[in-house]
Amino acid sequence: MAEIDLSIIILSYNTKDLLRQCLNSITQTLPPNTELIVVDNNSSDGSQEMVKEYLPCRQAGKILNTGYSIQLIENKDNLGYAKGNNTGLKHAHGKYILFLNSDTEVFKGALEEAVEFMEKNPDVGALSAKTLLVSGKMDPDCHRGFPTPWASLTYFFGLEKLFPKSRIFGHYHKFYLDLNKNHEIDAGAGAFMVIPREIIDQVGIWDESYFFYGEDLDFFYRIKKAGYKVVFYARPLLKHYKGASSGLRKESKSIAKNSRENRIKVAKASVVAMEIFYRKFYQVQYPFWLTFIVLLAIKIKGQFRIIKHLLS
Repeated sequence: MAEIDLSIIILSYNTKDLLRQCLNSITQTLPPNTELIVVDNNSSDGSQEMVKEYLPCRQAGKILNTGYSIQLIENKDNLGYAKGNNTGLKHAHGKYILFLNSDTEVFKGALEEAVEFMEKNPDVGALSAKTLLVSGKMDPDCHRGFPTPWASLTYFFGLEKLFPKSRIFGHYHKFYLDLNKNHEIDAGAGAFMVIPREIIDQVGIWDESYFFYGEDLDFFYRIKKAGYKVVFYARPLLKHYKGASSGLRKESKSIAKNSRENRIKVAKASVVAMEIFYRKFYQVQYPFWLTFIVLLAIKIKGQFRIIKHLLS
């Protein structure tokens, strides 16, 4: 088997049309020595059948004349984001791993740029690219600070929104940094996340305590804690139809195929994710009274989110 430079893992759940669009954007300009792994979390919208018809080769790991291999992994249950990606990771052979959302569209030349950047910067443990939303604006989640108690509280109470360029109130997304230049950040987003395989072997795989939300932040935190850089790549490399899988965002409501039951499940999981992250990394760092306030704020915000979907 030829050496693989890049493994692209796409986790899919009921995003058939967007997944097809994502695959089109990738395979038209896929770099040589790349493998593409589609992991489907038991979709009910025909995603698996579409992929089987779409892929030119169904034999896992076979190198094609085009220089890349393609395989489909069909999970029998919805394993969630972390466990689903870990399933794909077991089949990945690349020097670099790109975790890519199925509701994204990769721009021409993006994959080559990402790999080239990582090759030239061996001290980088993860790359988060500038990601555009359908509106043309940047997805704020591709450029984040860690949710310390102060960052979380200023975000929950809307202070960051009022003062987005403030170094005092803007720690949650750090928009006071120059978004037109590459620079180090705390965390990006799992929608487009490039990590060297040797870094994953060192810091560990996705934490399966998370079902949906928070797991990418956890991954970035462990990479930073291990002493590696997380870098924001300032040139836009992709478009993100955000929320198509979860069904929680209003801008993607018309294209999301998630049922009301699943939306409520994901909303609850997002609250649990915030609690898991705080207890795992911050609880021992801060006094009890501060932990109490932060966890209470998480529960209050979470309840509003859950109620909104119970009533929708």
